[in-house]
Amino acid sequence: MLVKIHGSAVFGVEAITIIVEVNIDKGIGYHLVGLPDNAVRESSYRISAALTNVNYKLPGKKIIINMAPADIRKEGAAYDLPIAIGILGASGQIQTDSISEYVIMGELSLDGKLQPIKGALPIAIKAKEEGFKYLILPKENAKEAAIVSGLTVYGVDNILQVIQHFNEEEQLEPTIIDAEEAFNQREESLEFDFSDVKGQESIKRCMEIAAAGGHNIVLIGPPGAGKTMLAKRLPSILPPMTLDEALETTKIHSVIGKVKNSGVLRQRPFRAPHHTTSDVALVGGGQYPQPGEISLAHNGVLFLDELPEFKRSVLEVMRQPLEDREVTISRAKFTITYPSSFMLVASMNPSPSGFFNDENNIMSSFPAEMQRYMSKISGPLLDRIDIHIEVTPVPFEKLTEVKKGESSVEIRKRVIKAREIQSLRFKEFNNVHYNAQMSVKQIREFCVLSDESKTLLKNAMEKLNLSARAYDRILKVSRTIADLENSTEVTGNHIAEAIQYRSLDREGWLG
Repeated sequence: MLVKIHGSAVFGVEAITIIVEVNIDKGIGYHLVGLPDNAVRESSYRISAALTNVNYKLPGKKIIINMAPADIRKEGAAYDLPIAIGILGASGQIQTDSISEYVIMGELSLDGKLQPIKGALPIAIKAKEEGFKYLILPKENAKEAAIVSGLTVYGVDNILQVIQHFNEEEQLEPTIIDAEEAFNQREESLEFDFSDVKGQESIKRCMEIAAAGGHNIVLIGPPGAGKTMLAKRLPSILPPMTLDEALETTKIHSVIGKVKNSGVLRQRPFRAPHHTTSDVALVGGGQYPQPGEISLAHNGVLFLDELPEFKRSVLEVMRQPLEDREVTISRAKFTITYPSSFMLVASMNPSPSGFFNDENNIMSSFPAEMQRYMSKISGPLLDRIDIHIEVTPVPFEKLTEVKKGESSVEIRKRVIKAREIQSLRFKEFNNVHYNAQMSVKQIREFCVLSDESKTLLKNAMEKLNLSARAYDRILKVSRTIADLENSTEVTGNHIAEAIQYRSLDREGWLG
């Protein structure tokens, strides 16, 4: 008897429907074909033990299992449950009248319990797109999959529940979640708040501008100046994610199994990989490509602490994702694209000793030493960072102040207003939501300068020897500064402030 069970394979952030065909005939043997990996081939042992422990059995006949399409590699133990149900259906141990309406996925333990799987959300989205009515998967993944409306999701603990469901002995309870309501109930408690930061008003201003326009920023200063402290507080002033952004971000985290019972992600991601990370870990890849840190930071913040300590090859692979806001991983047989629209926040010391050229400090570094250290970061990469700002140590008087600084909640209100202006401005453009995403054509349209502003920018370009990309960055930042002031025009003051945020382009900034 032949039975077909529908499962799903995840490639990138998209799913592909897999048909598990099980045929039982005269003879003896167990044959699994269709390009399975080792984890799938080992499923026979798990399935045999699981069925025995719930008082069912693997038939002693010739079992042929084909996983179609046969030219797509099948990975992981999540195919245990569809294969097991297919064997039971083909051997007549369960009813299969309505089984074509189901997508079934799950990893089996030897006692019949189900382990969580990866990629439940993309699987649920694909199941709905292809017209399936039901999705059965482990209970820990049920909330994540139930975000998709129009699909009945059953979360199960044990294969016995699935068997009883198809034999109409006991009906499964669907998991019902209103994605919009669950998303709107998010908690706004802040672990880090800008009110904890003493002094550093100019740096706070930079962080506000960066958050308002989605600009990349690098902080340069000696140890203990507060670079990491400021970076960790940036997510607290970013606008809350929209439901579409949350679903897109959840999809990526689902692929690596980081969602499970939490359902839709509510907070913007903040990723801070160590400086020993590899280029594959950062941008994604591997023999069977997985998303890297830049994709896991999608719609959030990627924080690179001690930027010059990262391998140069690791930093250089970020060039294209920073421009295109997506990363494409190519292999001989397939190509996968992961979204990577993130805010890059980097911090660095100006030299190996960590100190500026200061004659009053015995640990200070010479300009040549500082320049040699800074040269570890390429010019093209720095060009892609909109804001460069020096972070100086906080004076004792500021550290001992009892008065708290402006809170993240107050700063966030201004950021949200600026983002609303930008959303209205770019409403007719696809994939452009804030100033940092503007193309050259949009910059020319929305950053029109007066003759006075053009002269100011021309002088800065010539004096600082800025590149064309740096010119565009200054215009983007000045547009954001104008939005924070609710100004329709970009004035000379906005241009002048934006130029000040290109510290690494200024000759002599090292002292």
